[in-house]
Amino acid sequence: MRAKRRKKKKWLRWVGGIAAVLLIGIGAYAYSIYHHVKQTANQMYENVDWKSDKRDDEISFKEKTPISILLIGVDERKGDRGRADSLIVMTVNPNKKSIEMVSIPRDTRTEIIGKGKKDKINHSYAFGGVEMTMATVEHFLDIPIDYYIKVNMESFRDIVDAVGGVTVNNPFAFTYEGVTFPKGEITLNGEKALKYSRMRKSDPRGDFGRQDRQKQIIEAIIQKGASFSSLTNYDEVLTAIGKNMKTNLTFDEMQEIQANYKEARHHIEQLHITGKGTTINGTYYLIVPEKERLAISNKLKEHLELKTAS
Repeated sequence: MRAKRRKKKKWLRWVGGIAAVLLIGIGAYAYSIYHHVKQTANQMYENVDWKSDKRDDEISFKEKTPISILLIGVDERKGDRGRADSLIVMTVNPNKKSIEMVSIPRDTRTEIIGKGKKDKINHSYAFGGVEMTMATVEHFLDIPIDYYIKVNMESFRDIVDAVGGVTVNNPFAFTYEGVTFPKGEITLNGEKALKYSRMRKSDPRGDFGRQDRQKQIIEAIIQKGASFSSLTNYDEVLTAIGKNMKTNLTFDEMQEIQANYKEARHHIEQLHITGKGTTINGTYYLIVPEKERLAISNKLKEHLELKTAS
């Protein structure tokens, strides 16, 4: 009887030892991920002189205040600041569990805040960097712009490759820079995703079609990056993000958003800004009618749970 008890105790100690090793291993893995994420967030963080003039109350992540994020796709060049190739505003409402995403055509003519003149909206980045771009977009849409994420478009391919490629639904077949993109569901690696998102001249909708393809890629990355499978190569994902992205979101703020806003990613609605092309003093601009601008502004305000304009 005693021999049986000794065997049982030995067996329990053996199982307990295995469990302890597993828990330590899992804990070390979790710490490694946490450490790498924190390191990447610190590498991405860029302090800018910015506070929205259109935000009366402080943002509370715990109380799930809807927020807005400006995505700035930048074509970096050696020796200068570069230019904003694309501007996309995302409003995130954790209460409605949804995201609204709108691309602002880069040729949109509007007042450049801090420059004192009207010009193409994407020129705001060349004139005054992130701060002037945020101020100009905030003025144009008449909504608070809370945060920004700047992405180096040329190195965008690294992020797509890091998450193992993305799958999108291509509305029509086309060929661009030697690559053929068939109609329907296609899976793209980083190089092809970059080309897919850049084509404009063969699209019957021009820059608007290009914007939609860019949003497709971003949405696919959000969905792919949020899945557990991406953790198998998290180091590669974080390296690509750290090299190619800058933001004014701190690591603590990212944690709060992950904890309280993550369900919003399951429903993403794409909005469209339309206008009429015109040439002024030899320069092409897109003129957005006030009625159109106001409609988009009110839609975003409603999603942010702010008062709309009449």
